[in-house]
Amino acid sequence: MAKYITDKQFIEAWNKYGSPSLVSKSIGLSIRSVQERKSKLNLTTWNDVSARREIKTEGRIELSVNTGCVMVFSDAHYHPGVKTTMQRAFLSLIPHLKPTAIINNGDSFDGGGISRYPRIGWDKKPSVKEELNANLERLDEIYKAGKKAHCQHFIWNLGNHDARFETRLAANAPEFEGVPGFTLKGFFPEWSPAWTTWINGELCITHYYHSGIHAAHNNIVKAQCHYVTGHTHSLQVRPWTNAKGDTVWGVDTGTLADALGPHNLDYQQGRHGNHRSGFAVLHFRDGKLLMPELVMKHDEDTFQFRGHLFNADTAEAV
Repeated sequence: MAKYITDKQFIEAWNKYGSPSLVSKSIGLSIRSVQERKSKLNLTTWNDVSARREIKTEGRIELSVNTGCVMVFSDAHYHPGVKTTMQRAFLSLIPHLKPTAIINNGDSFDGGGISRYPRIGWDKKPSVKEELNANLERLDEIYKAGKKAHCQHFIWNLGNHDARFETRLAANAPEFEGVPGFTLKGFFPEWSPAWTTWINGELCITHYYHSGIHAAHNNIVKAQCHYVTGHTHSLQVRPWTNAKGDTVWGVDTGTLADALGPHNLDYQQGRHGNHRSGFAVLHFRDGKLLMPELVMKHDEDTFQFRGHLFNADTAEAV
């Protein structure tokens, strides 16, 4: 005789284990029966990250955006004396888009001189001080432009290159923990530090989840919610219809640096690839994310956006 499990018992088991195989073992139903019951009760799987949006963790920032715009850039890898085309483009679009939030999605600080990787030939890396000064200058430009446009939130999601700053200090000078100046965020009080930023509990912005050329696709398939990442230096938007029938968007935000610039030459060893200079623009209407937009470098003085070319310094159509 088949074992009878009430809906309440099934839901309790599902909330505890979140996996068809584990629930099957715990209550004595076949995996197929568990899956059918789960669908009937419209329960979500644990890998549906949006189902866990109420979980509060350290390093996570929650934003609520009803109708408005969020600008996201990543992988600026700021070098001293370099103001790239897309840095200029980002600044020129701020007063036109009037974003509610500006998110630096990681790797503004490169840390090439304190990397675990050896020097490439005789290349010269900027010092930590030079990089910090470059970051202070470039991020202050964005902050001032954002404040003038009444931007409410300035967030810096830490990237793997950014982490080099404190990783090197923690490994070699652990006695100085807690001393001012030994954390990267201490130099940038205007920018709220985080690992991830969630918007409306349905969109995750973080430096990276999956890697590789299919990162944007793999992120949304695994997370089953909107996912915006950097890290790959690619620039693309990928759609996916999740198990609930909703369209979710995976976004690679490119690089604010010059993808083919001189300071990337040794890093890429002259190879071609899918790196693109640009950033992402996210619009919300009644709390829902519209199809994400991309802004991409066209040449040294112009950028592409919404099917038109614009001057990088003025955002005027050319």
